[in-house]
Amino acid sequence: MSSAHDSSPLVRPYALTRGRTRARYQLPIEALVSTTDNGRSRLPGREPEHQRICELCVELKSVAEVAALMRMPLGVVRVLLGDMSDAGLVTIQQPGETDTGQPNLALLERVLIGLRNL
Repeated sequence: MSSAHDSSPLVRPYALTRGRTRARYQLPIEALVSTTDNGRSRLPGREPEHQRICELCVELKSVAEVAALMRMPLGVVRVLLGDMSDAGLVTIQQPGETDTGQPNLALLERVLIGLRNL
């Protein structure tokens, strides 16, 4: 029998997203996340997971990398990142092409590394 304070891996992520299973935005695994100036400031009352993601994304990370480093399901991380973007803690750069119209090879390499780390 589980209690309301159960922190098992199945209950905790669900609690982190307040029961939401889908992000407000389409966040592909290769989208890049970076911490804003607001996210770099340590404010009391910030969720520990939000703080950890802010620390991780001081250096640009893909959504897949964030999920792997947080050891959380991708869907949960997408919901958290959407909330954090709305709160101005992170910016999310959707994948795209370079000015030359060619795929961004550095981005593709980072995504590949992130996927291997899963």
